[in-house]
Amino acid sequence: MTREQGEGGALEAAIQRLDRALAQLEVRVTSLQSEAGDGGGLFDQDRAKLAAELDAAKGRERDLELAGAEASRALGRAIADIQRALGEAEADDIFDEPVDVDEADAEDLDEEDLFDPAEEEA
Repeated sequence: MTREQGEGGALEAAIQRLDRALAQLEVRVTSLQSEAGDGGGLFDQDRAKLAAELDAAKGRERDLELAGAEASRALGRAIADIQRALGEAEADDIFDEPVDVDEADAEDLDEEDLFDPAEEEA
């Protein structure tokens, strides 16, 4: 047997194996297509389902954005109302509120710093 005949035989064997593998692949693809229905219908169904889910998600996103904008406007109105109320109350009650002095601040005060109502009347 010559070298060319040996290489030719190996090449023929490889071609036969490749043909068998391709035939098995074609059988498997045909089987999967028949299981899926019309061949590409399963993929089309998945694509349609995903498109519908995407549309629904976009709708929910729009609804949430609108609700968020409305909540933001309501909070803005509430903040403005509170600021107005505090502004009015602050103007009326600014001297009526007790001053909170903690112990560290109290130690730093001298006798001269303390308010004496008797001095005020004099």
